[in-house]
Amino acid sequence: MTDTDTTLPAGTDDGTGGAGTGAGTPTPLPVTAVTCMEDRAQLRRQAAVELAAGAQRLRVGPVTPLAVDRSLRAEVRRDDSPAPGVRVVDARVVRTYAPPRPGGPGEDASAARRAVHVLEEEIRTVRPLRQRLESRLAVLAQARAELYRDVAESAGAGDAEPERWTDRLALLDGETEARAAELHLLSRRLHGLEKELERTRRTLARTEEEPAELTAVVEVVVEADHPGPAVLEVAHLVPCALWRPAYRATLAADERSVRLECDTVVWQRTGEDWDGVRLSLSTARPALAAGPPALREDALVLRDRSAEERHTVRVELREEEVRTVGADGTDGGDGGDGSGDSGGGEGTAELPGPADGGEVRVLAAPAPVTVRSDGLPHRVRLSAFTAPCRTALVCAPELSPLVTRVARLSNGAGHVLLAGPVDLVRGGGFTGRGELPFAGLGEEVLLPFGSEDTYRVVRHVEDRRATGGLAGLGGRTVLTRRVRLFVSRLDAPPDGETPELTVHERVPVSEVSAVGVRLRENACRPEPDEGPDADGMVRYVLRPAPGERREITLEYEISASGAVTGL
Repeated sequence: MTDTDTTLPAGTDDGTGGAGTGAGTPTPLPVTAVTCMEDRAQLRRQAAVELAAGAQRLRVGPVTPLAVDRSLRAEVRRDDSPAPGVRVVDARVVRTYAPPRPGGPGEDASAARRAVHVLEEEIRTVRPLRQRLESRLAVLAQARAELYRDVAESAGAGDAEPERWTDRLALLDGETEARAAELHLLSRRLHGLEKELERTRRTLARTEEEPAELTAVVEVVVEADHPGPAVLEVAHLVPCALWRPAYRATLAADERSVRLECDTVVWQRTGEDWDGVRLSLSTARPALAAGPPALREDALVLRDRSAEERHTVRVELREEEVRTVGADGTDGGDGGDGSGDSGGGEGTAELPGPADGGEVRVLAAPAPVTVRSDGLPHRVRLSAFTAPCRTALVCAPELSPLVTRVARLSNGAGHVLLAGPVDLVRGGGFTGRGELPFAGLGEEVLLPFGSEDTYRVVRHVEDRRATGGLAGLGGRTVLTRRVRLFVSRLDAPPDGETPELTVHERVPVSEVSAVGVRLRENACRPEPDEGPDADGMVRYVLRPAPGERREITLEYEISASGAVTGL
């Protein structure tokens, strides 16, 4: 509640005698728990207060001025339960402008204000140096006076020492001249700094005013039937905070297990640090409207097709990404090669939004964390696990000529894995960065760990187009495509190992009856080990020996009637 004004009844105690009440120093209200969402955060605060019988106004804080007023909620508790006989009448955020706190200029200060601060600091450094030189010269003047007195007394007593007096006087003259020269230079420097500071201050006064600092406190009006200690809990939303998932996957040396570290990256610029808070991470999106979209009129118009339209079928070729998840999936959401953006890919993995699979997910940090309000990324560990894996060599020549080492493992983190970038480590070195798709608990995950430089794959495509019959009278257009793959293994390991290599290719899939696609099995050398499936994917399983070169030929034809255009 922020738009109402509460006036205490006449004769009631306004709480000016207790801590944090009235207009005095507010009771500290530190942040104890944070729930970070997609583009904002919910802060929970606690403060110990001493309640008096009757109505009273509690003043706690300071809090960030970015607190969302309409989200403010306050509750008084005792022994971890709502305090009986205590009612919260009103709660509001009170913002005031105060003079800036002493210290250096802020990050958003102007150049003139920064120049004033630099000059003031330099003057504060030079003035003590001048004072020390003046004190040194005063000591030298006193030593000269003592020497003159010694000369007068010794000469009157008949005990003259002209050589000693000459040496001491020469020493005093040399020291005095050196210190006087230093003082002259330092005085000129100080005079120049003071003049420049005066000019800069005049420029600053003409261009801008002294910025006031916006501060905020929370005022809560409480009615208590009985006095006693209690805990005031305050919760509110703040903007300028967000989080994204991030991962680090390390493939073991024997390639039989993968260690997956699940982290979160948190940014916040709310104006106050989160010190030792309980951090929760939610995929809720409170910014999305919960109501249905507005309905508008949609006019449908019928018209007769032209003679050309009745005898013509317009088709278009389109690329479609096939994503599969779970243990039954074979493509891993990357076209079958599992390469992602690692192993030499040119793309850079960006931090995606927290994809939660359509259901709000909440993750919690296992230990209290500290996040500074500096707008910089802070990485927080959520969990880590090591799972057995199966590795394989996979290549999709149409997407990339690289042969990638792909590991399959099950999600054993104890929670879902949200979509996010993953740093890939293999053999003690960084191999690249990919994107981990959403994976449920126990679901299979595919991770690429860079390319194998000992393999080389070259792809050539040849097209032949033929037309038969008369146009409009049963004529057909046949497009024959031959894909030739050359797979070479360049290494020769001493143990003669022949690992399995899976090569993925694809055949177009027709969605209209006027266009047909047929695999020419007689022309395929060798025949595919799997496919084509419903998505047109074809797979070859090879075991090339060291130094061996294989050739794969895949041929298919696309036939369309004479009425089809756009092929």
